[in-house]
Amino acid sequence: MKLVFMGTPAVAVPSLAALVEAGHEVVAVWTQPDRRAGRGKQMTPPPVKAYAQEKGIPVLQPEKIKNKEAAERFSSHGAEAAVVVAYGKILPRAFLEAYPRGCINVHFSLLPKYRGAAPVNWAVVNGEDVTGVTTMMMDEGLDTGDVLLQKETPIAEDETADQLTGRLAHIGAELIVETLAGIDKIKPGKQDESNASYAPLMTKEDGRIKWSSDAADIERRVRGFQPFPRSYTSSPYGRLTIWKCRPVVDHTSKKDPGTVLKADEGRLVIGCGEGTALSVEEIQQEGKRRMRVEEFLNGTAIKAGDVLGG
Repeated sequence: MKLVFMGTPAVAVPSLAALVEAGHEVVAVWTQPDRRAGRGKQMTPPPVKAYAQEKGIPVLQPEKIKNKEAAERFSSHGAEAAVVVAYGKILPRAFLEAYPRGCINVHFSLLPKYRGAAPVNWAVVNGEDVTGVTTMMMDEGLDTGDVLLQKETPIAEDETADQLTGRLAHIGAELIVETLAGIDKIKPGKQDESNASYAPLMTKEDGRIKWSSDAADIERRVRGFQPFPRSYTSSPYGRLTIWKCRPVVDHTSKKDPGTVLKADEGRLVIGCGEGTALSVEEIQQEGKRRMRVEEFLNGTAIKAGDVLGG
């Protein structure tokens, strides 16, 4: 099939690669403009652009697409359909109607659950046991189009959003190839609006740990907010980012949430809400690298009784 691919981050690359390997003719790739990244703030191409250039596929990177020029350029490709995976912009009607088979989206949730920009993160934060990938006919709503195919996958108890996203990227790549192969036989299905939920982009403030929360809730946020915004707290030793932890029961403590209950013998335990506590396993002090908690304890003066997040 003659296709245009629209995508930007690394999570979109497996789908583009799968389409190329399946023999589809990808006539153009649309992706976001190069951005400054890294410590040196060097102009860096999106991962999708880098892959497309390796394969000799023409790349377009317009800053804006809601204009006549962009719509005409998009239409000029003469494709049968567009495949959209984490492109990063809402497509206007002119794009949605440019090709005979429309625009097909690969979305990393089981729609209608977790519509929006961060479905994987919020699925982890909310303690879902199962998630998946949906292929969908795009319309002008926010992930409201008719569903084509879906595939489920369990979420492991210790899986981070970063790890889960990597798995879903490959499931999505398989699913989009399957979708296109059966496009003439698949009957699109309407989404059940009564089951809809939303997954907005996270803000930096979302990552601030609220120690009054249950430890299990904090642990899910630690896993769900990777790689952004990460879960962090203020402390007498600068900002601390927690990368890995596990909840423990501590009904005996009368300390306020955020109080360090133990900081020796290779263990850092912090009091949380509802008689629970959090045992930290990997941590990062501001300005330093991520490390095991044993190493952190050897290099700082943190002690029982210190209060975090005050």
